Amino acid sequence: MYSRGKHVIGLILLVFDAQADYILGKNPKSMSYMVGYGPKYPTQVHHRGASIASILILPSPVSCVQGFDAWYCRREADPNVIHGALVGGPDRNDNFNDERSNYEQTEPTISASAPLVGLFSKLESLYRNNRKGSTTNNQPTQSN
Repeated sequence: MYSRGKHVIGLILLVFDAQADYILGKNPKSMSYMVGYGPKYPTQVHHRGASIASILILPSPVSCVQGFDAWYCRREADPNVIHGALVGGPDRNDNFNDERSNYEQTEPTISASAPLVGLFSKLESLYRNNRKGSTTNNQPTQSN
């Protein structure tokens, strides 16, 4: 029973690995859905901090209405890259419309990004173990 459980866990981790690869650009669009990762990622993120110029560049305050009128509807790329933000991603047919107003696909959320921390941590520990030649268990090694 124990070896069957390890096999199931191994299969689950393979699926998670494939999903992580998909998110990071191994997909039909060859686009990373994590902002700032890889050569191609969303550039019109539905996020105020990304889509409005920094106060260092635009030294006057931007009101809510002014932010919407002057910045939200722009077709240009965001002036600020919010590295590591995970956007909503493509629809079920792998279509992705990188437009700020398309919040379903371009808005980053904590609830979508948070599980990736655990996933990437686990995958990194597995790769680290494999680089060391230890494939006997799926637990990270202890460092001294």
